[in-house]
Amino acid sequence: MKIKTKITLGVGLLFILILLLGLVGGIYINALKADTENILVANYNTLDYARKMLVEMDLSNEKSLENFEENLVAQEHTITEIGELEVTQQLRAFFNTFKLNPTDSLLKPRMRKEIYKLMEMNMHAIQRKSEHAQETAEFATFWIAATATLCFLIAFTLLINLPSNIADPINELTNSIKQIADKKYSERVHFETHNEYGDLARSFNIMAEKLQEYNNSNLSKLMMEKKRIETLVNNMHDPVLGLDEQMNLIFVNEEATQIIGLKQPDLIGKPAKELALQNDLIRALVQDIGQPEQESKTKKTNPIKIYADGKESYFEKQNLQISITPTAEKDKVVIGHVIILRNITEYKELDFAKTNFIATLSHEFKTPIASIKLSLQLLENEQIGSLNAEQKQLVEGIQEDATRLLTITGELLNISQVESGNMQLSILPAAPLEMLQYALNATKVQAEQKKIKFELHYPENLPEVLADHEKTSWVLTNLIANAIQYSHDNDTIHVSIVPQNDQLQFLIKDTGTGIAPQYKNKIFDRYFRAPGARKEGTGLGLAISKEFIEAQGGTIAVESTLGVGSTFCVSMPTEP
Repeated sequence: MKIKTKITLGVGLLFILILLLGLVGGIYINALKADTENILVANYNTLDYARKMLVEMDLSNEKSLENFEENLVAQEHTITEIGELEVTQQLRAFFNTFKLNPTDSLLKPRMRKEIYKLMEMNMHAIQRKSEHAQETAEFATFWIAATATLCFLIAFTLLINLPSNIADPINELTNSIKQIADKKYSERVHFETHNEYGDLARSFNIMAEKLQEYNNSNLSKLMMEKKRIETLVNNMHDPVLGLDEQMNLIFVNEEATQIIGLKQPDLIGKPAKELALQNDLIRALVQDIGQPEQESKTKKTNPIKIYADGKESYFEKQNLQISITPTAEKDKVVIGHVIILRNITEYKELDFAKTNFIATLSHEFKTPIASIKLSLQLLENEQIGSLNAEQKQLVEGIQEDATRLLTITGELLNISQVESGNMQLSILPAAPLEMLQYALNATKVQAEQKKIKFELHYPENLPEVLADHEKTSWVLTNLIANAIQYSHDNDTIHVSIVPQNDQLQFLIKDTGTGIAPQYKNKIFDRYFRAPGARKEGTGLGLAISKEFIEAQGGTIAVESTLGVGSTFCVSMPTEP
């Protein structure tokens, strides 16, 4: 607890107790006052009225009857005790009879008897209330004394403890500072509390620990460790570069100097920004250092192609941010960066071989598959011969499988062109409505099978876009086919063209199953299919679409809500 809080709580508690003492005293004094007033108002007045009525009865004249009745009326308005009402009512009955028959000698004794009853009742009430007032006084004395004792004990405790709580840590800290001044760096302060003194003690102990660490350091040990680390780095088979927090190169192994083309003396100690102006490879290596860590993790990096070992080699760059927690501190501090280049040339060559194999295989498959489809068309021609029901069913099954094989082969050919960099684009001004209409016609039969309708929206006088007509039409066809595939029967797909600044957007919105949030960033990956998908496929369609659109300078994106539907947006640049 903070010292300021302790003082505030102590003084505040005393203030509350003093206020409580005054409140208790005031409450019981008011209670005693109320009891006294109750005796005076409720009982003393009744005794006074009874005494006056007795006096008036002895006078026995006309004026005395009026005075008697005035006191009786006053008594009727001052009834406070149990049974007093009945006695007063009886007295009133005797008095009314006496006024009608003053000569009746039995009425006066009866009236006197009732008056004595009133006086006796109120005398007993006065005695009882006096005893209650006495009990109230004793109770008040007890609680006032208890509250005062509690105030005294708390004040005495604060008087004994508060000064020592403030002064003792100061004395201990003063003695510890004297020990540090005498070079006794093992000295520590041990009041690890959560107040201001605790913060001061922790800061003091951190200082003492750093002084002790510095005092115990040995230059020869440091040099030996430095040599050991340099040897380890130089014997690594991957190129490695190290930079400090000021972006100065502090170590470069031999593998790195070979691919950079500079010697170690020309690199060590030099600012990376200065070297980047002279060397393109260093500029490519350090350009993304300093980016936020989360962004650098999510950003996709392409392999770096470098001429090494007498041939073109491929390296995968890995940036490591070196952070440490200084002695006795909690927060991490960045002290440098390490760049590691992993040679992936062998894997890249295997990838090229795989791409060429897929391209060759797909190309070879297209001819026999096309021949199969042609043969199926001939079988369906009744001029050659009619087929029975079972034969027609077999032909339809073969037709579907052949179509699916042809689609897969086409996608594999497209992806192999993308991977090999042999994709040929013919980017020319193209009419957006014409490409969209081609895609709608291509998917018309598929939509009719599920009774799905299209709603087309576009403004007049649409500008032309700079695009490859064939590949952009293929992308739109693929997106509309996906929308049909994941929509329910009798749904409506909204297709629109929207001008946006210097771009034109193709929007394809369905009300189908939608995409789960965890899969939205993966649907454009190759061979990815969301779990639970109803149809089979290669998982290449969206990946190829993304490559085609981005190669033309456009973008493709998706907005989706699971169970509600998806909206794919293809943005293409317009003709200036």
